[in-house]
Amino acid sequence: MEEIKELTEHYRLTPGASNAEQRLPLPLLVTQMIDIATRHANMLGFGSDIMDPQGLGWVLSRLTVQMKRWPCTDSDYSITTWIESWNRRFSSRCFCVADGEGNILGYMRTVWMVIDVRTHKGVTTDRLNFRESLISERGCPIPLQDRHITLETLEHGTEQGVLSRSKYTFRYTDIDFYRHVNTVRYIELLLNQYTLSDFDACRIHRFEIAFMREALYGQEAVIHKLRHVEEMPADDFVITVEEVPVLRARIRLQLRGE
Repeated sequence: MEEIKELTEHYRLTPGASNAEQRLPLPLLVTQMIDIATRHANMLGFGSDIMDPQGLGWVLSRLTVQMKRWPCTDSDYSITTWIESWNRRFSSRCFCVADGEGNILGYMRTVWMVIDVRTHKGVTTDRLNFRESLISERGCPIPLQDRHITLETLEHGTEQGVLSRSKYTFRYTDIDFYRHVNTVRYIELLLNQYTLSDFDACRIHRFEIAFMREALYGQEAVIHKLRHVEEMPADDFVITVEEVPVLRARIRLQLRGE
């Protein structure tokens, strides 16, 4: 098995794939990130061809995206991925986003875990063909995820900002091949807590999401939103199902032109 420590894929943003601001949408970036991670894992010998017969699969546990600039419509860009670390429970994988000239636009950090696809429970990585030589020496300059708010903070910490709640029932198009809610669907649900005017004025500078458990078809989710007041304001989110947290997230917007 050839040890390709880094994999780069090239893309062009078409008008039909662009968002309302004629930029690369975060959900599409995350979809492409998952795809390139899957291809790289397949090349290294611990992808779907090895895991499927064992009833195993990779799922995303944490995602952090930090962008200085977003690709615009009809522009070329690339995504490069590499493995940062590995242990018996998790694998940390990083990504770099660059424009067509190679200028860095941003980075992504991810943490993945292996599940038994029949039980949907986490398992150790011992059965995978991992080698220490596959870990890249390349660093990822963006910070690790901040500590996210808890549900107790949401209930009692209204002095931090205006607390709002909305509800959503997961439908057929929200479900992936593991038959739980797709990562990208969660991201779209969070972004839809903002208005078109919000994104006309601002862009996403940093996005963080941490998953605690899965949500399933037909379940009703409650999206809790709280303004997190720091040096740079951000919005914290907790999505619950039957009052149990499914994920925590933080979105930091930045005025366009800054």
